[in-house]
Amino acid sequence: MTDSQHMTAALSLSRRGLGRVWPNPAVGCVIVKDGHVVGRGWTQPGGRPHAEAEALARAGDNAKDATLYTTLEPCSHHGKTPPCADAVIGAGIKRVVAALEDPDPRVKGSGLARLRDAGIAIELGLGADEAAEINAGFFKRVADGRPLVTLKLAMSLDGKIATSTGESRWITGEPARQRAHLLRATHDAVMIGVGTALADDPELTCRLPGMADRHPVRIVVDPGLRLSLTAKLVASAARVPTWIVTRHGGDAARHEGFRAAGVELIELPGTEDGIDLTAALRALGGRGLTRVLAEGGAHLAARLLRQDLIDRIAWFRAPAVIGGDGISAVAPLAFETLAQVPRFKRLALEPVGEDVLETLARRA
Repeated sequence: MTDSQHMTAALSLSRRGLGRVWPNPAVGCVIVKDGHVVGRGWTQPGGRPHAEAEALARAGDNAKDATLYTTLEPCSHHGKTPPCADAVIGAGIKRVVAALEDPDPRVKGSGLARLRDAGIAIELGLGADEAAEINAGFFKRVADGRPLVTLKLAMSLDGKIATSTGESRWITGEPARQRAHLLRATHDAVMIGVGTALADDPELTCRLPGMADRHPVRIVVDPGLRLSLTAKLVASAARVPTWIVTRHGGDAARHEGFRAAGVELIELPGTEDGIDLTAALRALGGRGLTRVLAEGGAHLAARLLRQDLIDRIAWFRAPAVIGGDGISAVAPLAFETLAQVPRFKRLALEPVGEDVLETLARRA
């Protein structure tokens, strides 16, 4: 097998960590000796052990004089685990093929430099684009202090999420709904506005067979703390992390009721239209989140788009037409010129049952 094939395998392994390893990046690692894979690893839940440590442990003595393929530069700092660069050196690896340099200021090339100083051959850049997309959330948090935000939309061909009476179950088919649950499983958190929480009383969990442990953090943007203490999100907060982003102040007894149920309140200064979502996302980044899936509703989607906070769109389209009296997926944006309109580029387009999923990224 070629270097490219081994890196492809490492990239595939790295995806296993998405949604489970924050605040760390999701990394994959493959160790090859004499043409045979002797160790594999990926970042474990909670961010440790790291991928390289996992692969080296599985390779054991076979790591000596082997080639190590990793989707991100081995770390060089002491955190909750020892530096992976030191472990690679100690194992006797003779060559490292890394997709990307780690942008974390604590690393940022120092891991690779340490390996070079130890006489290990380094090749950097193979699989870089794919590795960057997998860890776009981690890179976003390092660069901007906030998580990557993906807006999930499920709508008709004419952009409606419900009929004029509010009926919305189900516009898309079962395969698309299962895929939406998989999106939840690969994001650190799922976020909705209080209007959607009040209207739908959702659980926002991952309900795919065999993935009961992949629930994201549930986040409700609720400036006035209108969510009911009997809502499903509150009732299950002791089992699945639930955070409410709300204004500073308010009824102390009501705050205590939410906290007693296991809900974490993130209190921020209020604005004329509720909460500054840029400040809210920075607060989420400060808590370690790297990937947030915004599921609704139309007003939250519009506010995120107006503030240029949407990085990706997962757009499920059903082959149906609801008409102009239906409810739009995005509330009015009040853009007066096309120059103000956020633009996106297509990353992928695929059929999901009878529906279509289009994945888009914000244009730089």
